[in-house]
Amino acid sequence: MIQSIHKTNEKAVFKTDMDTTLANAIRRSVNEIPILAIDEVEIYKNDSALNDQILAHRIGLVPLKNQKLKEDKVIEMKLEVKTGKESKEVVAGEMKGEIVYPDMSLVYLEKGQELEIVAKAKVGKGISHAKYIPGLVFYRHYPKIQISKDGEKHQELAEFYPKIFEFSAGKLKVKNEWECTIDQEDVKDFSGVEIKETGDLIFTIESWGQISPKEIFLEAIKAINNNLEKLSKELK
Repeated sequence: MIQSIHKTNEKAVFKTDMDTTLANAIRRSVNEIPILAIDEVEIYKNDSALNDQILAHRIGLVPLKNQKLKEDKVIEMKLEVKTGKESKEVVAGEMKGEIVYPDMSLVYLEKGQELEIVAKAKVGKGISHAKYIPGLVFYRHYPKIQISKDGEKHQELAEFYPKIFEFSAGKLKVKNEWECTIDQEDVKDFSGVEIKETGDLIFTIESWGQISPKEIFLEAIKAINNNLEKLSKELK
């Protein structure tokens, strides 16, 4: 069972009754999704204040729109900027390639400075380098919050945890149960308020933009299936 709670282009949150072992397998398998990322940076000209190593590191972190390529296929992206009488902020979109966030700042050039760079991208997996990880995946137990008659008076809880509680019509109420990241220990001094873990999970996927949260989830499952098939063949 999967129940969608929150969904945007970059983030998906859902409630599920899946076992924690399966949830953890999906989380770990995100590192085995093939993702396009900059692997090598050749710097021919760099007049900026950043040294070559730092500039190459910044360029290497630029998320690229994912493409399914052969393992030995390399995409080259050129960045050529020369300022005139005015300084200039160089952004990722000035590289000739499919950039997820084109307004991402790379470096600042003073007047008369120049950059000439070739970035080479290829497909890889997060198990070899973090730059190939498409996003952040995590889960926690879904909480159940109960407020008795005595607990309705605790207005301060709505002030301490405005994402979880609200105080309206003179009563403390649960605003968003799924936002709850506290436990009973945190509310032990507030009588009539009880927080318990349930058997369900809150599963969160945050994408860096290379692929959607839904694709991250499906591709992670595909990676699990591929590994199981390989294991099955080895056992035979």
